[in-house]
Amino acid sequence: MPKPHILLFSKTTAYRHTSIEPAVAALLALASTSGLFTAAHSEDAEASFAGDSLRAFTAVILLHCSGEFLTVKQLGALQVFVRRGGGVVAVHGAASGMKSSLWYGELVGAHFDMHPPPEPGTVVAEGRHYILGNATGREHWMDEWYNFVTHPRARQGLRVLLRGDTTSFQGGRMGDDHPLAWVREFEGGRSFYTALGHFDEAYSDEWFMALLTRGILWVSRAEEPWNPETRATGT
Repeated sequence: MPKPHILLFSKTTAYRHTSIEPAVAALLALASTSGLFTAAHSEDAEASFAGDSLRAFTAVILLHCSGEFLTVKQLGALQVFVRRGGGVVAVHGAASGMKSSLWYGELVGAHFDMHPPPEPGTVVAEGRHYILGNATGREHWMDEWYNFVTHPRARQGLRVLLRGDTTSFQGGRMGDDHPLAWVREFEGGRSFYTALGHFDEAYSDEWFMALLTRGILWVSRAEEPWNPETRATGT
């Protein structure tokens, strides 16, 4: 079976996260050293989402994409890609993108509303899933604790993987149930979203990078047994 080929896409037309560059470097290095997938990076929507351009890829990572970063035609190309079975990983700021599109909100799982000032908090793993591996959550995780316009659990077929312990941080508006990462089988494709990943340090953190790695493999339908200690770090 050929390795998944991943489009790492990071175009922004609104707020631009400074962690984009470290994240791109980390993910390209992961592709090179792990041997689990190959990857190409672009911020050129006209080239990447034109015609059959996406046919070359197994999955797309939307890395902090903000604002109306795709035209209607380009969004249509992404729809065709998903409906053909393509995978999408959406990271943190990607939930703030394409607020004009209800379909995009369905794909990602929710649109971003606001966040309180960043602070450390506790991330709780919910149930078992390939993406979680043996992860049990994370204490003292520093991030922006995103609130969403609608509650992700309201989406049919959406499964929450990580949630925030709302006693560990301030400013949550989702009630006691504060989802932070989830998966969904959607219109023939698969999507994985994580609200974590605001800061540069996330992309050198083994726990977070292992989640992203398994997320990439899951949306690509390329799940395989692997040891994050030896594969995700490339050692």
